[in-house]
Amino acid sequence: MATASEGLLNLAVELGMETLRQMLEADVTALAGEKGKHNSQRSAYRHGTEHTKVVLGGEKHSIQKPRVRSKDGKELRLPALAVFQEEEPLSRAIFAKLLAGVSTRKYARSGELDELKCTCTSKSEVNRRFVKELSSRMDEFFQRRIEDSFPVIMLDGMAVGKMTAMGIDDGERKHMLGQTTGGTENQESIKVLLSDLLSRGLEPHHPRLFALDGGKTLHRTMMDTFGQKAIIQRCQVHKKRNVLAQLPKSEQANIGLALSKAYMEYDYENSRKALELTACNLEHRYPKAAASLREGLEETLTVHCLKIPGLLRQTLSNTNAMESANSVASSVMKRWNDGEQILRYAAGFMEAEKSFRRVKGYRQIPILISALDLQLERLSHVQNVKTA
Repeated sequence: MATASEGLLNLAVELGMETLRQMLEADVTALAGEKGKHNSQRSAYRHGTEHTKVVLGGEKHSIQKPRVRSKDGKELRLPALAVFQEEEPLSRAIFAKLLAGVSTRKYARSGELDELKCTCTSKSEVNRRFVKELSSRMDEFFQRRIEDSFPVIMLDGMAVGKMTAMGIDDGERKHMLGQTTGGTENQESIKVLLSDLLSRGLEPHHPRLFALDGGKTLHRTMMDTFGQKAIIQRCQVHKKRNVLAQLPKSEQANIGLALSKAYMEYDYENSRKALELTACNLEHRYPKAAASLREGLEETLTVHCLKIPGLLRQTLSNTNAMESANSVASSVMKRWNDGEQILRYAAGFMEAEKSFRRVKGYRQIPILISALDLQLERLSHVQNVKTA
């Protein structure tokens, strides 16, 4: 099957090359007239051939190009040649293969075409084109307008020092919104990210659920920027991970199961009581674990307070959807560490978007939007009572 596929691809390229030769000959005839026929009115003449390269099938190929000169000796360009020497398709082909995990050294061996008939497979050339395409994608990513309201935004700080934002629109789809260098606890970095989102069109006056992986600093920055419009959901997965990190291995399985069961409770009060009971049981033996559990405990139960149902609650209770996008970007750019290269993760995010599926529980998003509006009314009422 592989041999047949390679044969068909080679045949397609050969047919393409022959078609190009015919197109070049047609261009020459249009400029200099038919070969072997005298024409006193012609304004150009044939001038032999020369070696050149064209792009076909994601590779550069050699071809003998006919030359044409005007009567005053100027070289004339053939229109068909200009089309086939456009290198953008080649750059896109290289970019796609490297994003798929092919290294710059192995790019030449990754093609199905005959390597003796194609060029542009050197490591340096492949790397140059890859970096150029990455920079182009990065610019596109950071200049995209934010048109949708995005009732849900997830923020996640990656280990390599980046804060990334992903939005879920009211039509069920996920979108990568922005990125900046700096971790979860870097307040200035978070402000830069939020300022960028607002400058590109994010509406600040809609009530919105923010699913966060971070602690007090991230929470404070969100409230300073969006006020009561920011409804915070702390990631339950991160909370569980932080608590277990304070325990010996002998205790982690039992406590992990207790936390999971507590978060699986639909009713807010039942879930809160189960978590508080676990904290009380840990308090004397492992006080740091108990303190970690109680820190921000209420914000890990926001989806419970909003009464978000089923699968959508499972989706919004953590930042796993965000982390999966980070994982795709990391697999593309895992060897790049300096600041400018880190920003090129944006290209990886745009690639990750292509494989995004609808969020689990997307049919319940209208319920979420109604719940956010109701929660904002409650908070406004409480604030008015306190002011009065």
